[in-house]
Amino acid sequence: MFLIAGLGNPGKEYENTRHNAGFMVLDALADKLGADISEKKHKALCGRAVIGGQKVILLKPQTYMNLSGESIREIADFYKIEPENIIILCDDINLSEGQLRIRLKGSAGDHNGLKNIISHLRTQEFPRIRIGVGEKPRGMDLADYVLGRFPKEQQAVMEEAYRDAADAACMMIEEGADAAMNHYNRKHKEN
Repeated sequence: MFLIAGLGNPGKEYENTRHNAGFMVLDALADKLGADISEKKHKALCGRAVIGGQKVILLKPQTYMNLSGESIREIADFYKIEPENIIILCDDINLSEGQLRIRLKGSAGDHNGLKNIISHLRTQEFPRIRIGVGEKPRGMDLADYVLGRFPKEQQAVMEEAYRDAADAACMMIEEGADAAMNHYNRKHKEN
């Protein structure tokens, strides 16, 4: 069994913000799979799907970004899902808009959602798909930037990135993480 968790903040005021890129990828994945993510449990909105013959829980923690690990740990414990089968979808300000980076492990960097997940899972060894939201402008507050929305001219690029990240998550389960990393980590460089 796998868990795919998209990180973001609940509530209308945070919809379509840079920090909610993980939620938007999960929505794209649910659309692709015909899944519904509306069941409320484990401090999250949950859905179920099957990818490559594997049962998958789709999860949107409702704890706010900085406490995402609470919900993920709770559901991982409940379903006995090992960290290597937990795929995290999150925004990354160190990648250009729409660029994807897949990693099997690593530090949180400056991402508080990942820091909290690492703290709750007690390991950095879980796969993640980072979705580039662009570097914050000089002199702008980080929170203001990540809680801001994309300008119109970037929305099409981001929509494509959400679909690509959803496809990458499927590829990780169906063909393995190496295949997904080889395909998606270099895709942006070719463009």
